[in-house]
Amino acid sequence: MVHKCAGAALVAAAALAIAGCSGPAKKQFFVAFSQANNAEPYRAAQNELMTQLFARQPDVKLVISDAQQDNSRQVAQVETFIRQKPDLLIVAPNERAALTAVMGQAMDAKIPVICLERDILQPNYTSYVHSDNLTIGHMAGEFIVEQLQKKYGAPRGNVVAIRGLLGVEGEINRDKGAREVFAKYPDIKIIADPVADWIQAKAKDRMTEVLRAQPKIDVVYGHNDPMAVGAYLAARELGRDKEMLFVGVDGLGGEAGGIKKVMDGVLAATFVYPLCVDKAVDVALHILRDSSFRPEKEYRIIPTLVTSANAAELYGK
Repeated sequence: MVHKCAGAALVAAAALAIAGCSGPAKKQFFVAFSQANNAEPYRAAQNELMTQLFARQPDVKLVISDAQQDNSRQVAQVETFIRQKPDLLIVAPNERAALTAVMGQAMDAKIPVICLERDILQPNYTSYVHSDNLTIGHMAGEFIVEQLQKKYGAPRGNVVAIRGLLGVEGEINRDKGAREVFAKYPDIKIIADPVADWIQAKAKDRMTEVLRAQPKIDVVYGHNDPMAVGAYLAARELGRDKEMLFVGVDGLGGEAGGIKKVMDGVLAATFVYPLCVDKAVDVALHILRDSSFRPEKEYRIIPTLVTSANAAELYGK
């Protein structure tokens, strides 16, 4: 009986030793991502890339919510996340003003917050990762001026600007940047600027109305690729697509993305508007795993012009 007890004690001691060697269990992190909407191809691509990148981290659980372009819904979803106490919150705001206060509540709750791609009215975030929409607007305006110069031998012509959701930083600065360029050339006129909320089907409807009202259009500048493509489809239906050039923004890859539309001749140009997800995830992992890490308040990602000259190369990447 003595031998059996001694054997059992040895087994128990060995088990304790093995458990001690394995060390404490690794912390599991909960990351919440509040997405403005899942319908836009750009935002679907953001979700896909973020899911892929965090899936490579076995100690991170990612949950994504879809606000469906509804401010009240997104605020409620962020409030729910705050109650769930995630280790980190990422927010792509639907609109600037609506999300400012609730992101401040997350900061007050000591939750690190990454503001992704769209800004808010106050810096209620740990870090802001974004591209430069004002630069994109300038680049788009300069490209359009060059095309009109080639067409007429002088910078003149009629432009239709199809705007995204009003009040969003991307819409404001993509519009502002182009207008700042056009202001230097009094013979370049924006003859219509309908709002299509970033959605291709809405842009097609709005462009159909513009085409019926405007007999002379030289360039359509869509604040994103889906709206530029929607405008192209409307012009094609009315047999007018050859009269004008179509310029977009986003420059996503894949068969439906803007780069392929440039390769196919649907768009004259687009601008790679970085998803910003790679940097956001990198910053998030540093915040989660290194208590001494102090992120920059702002990280800015540079856009890229895509034309027929470099579209195939960029598409391959």
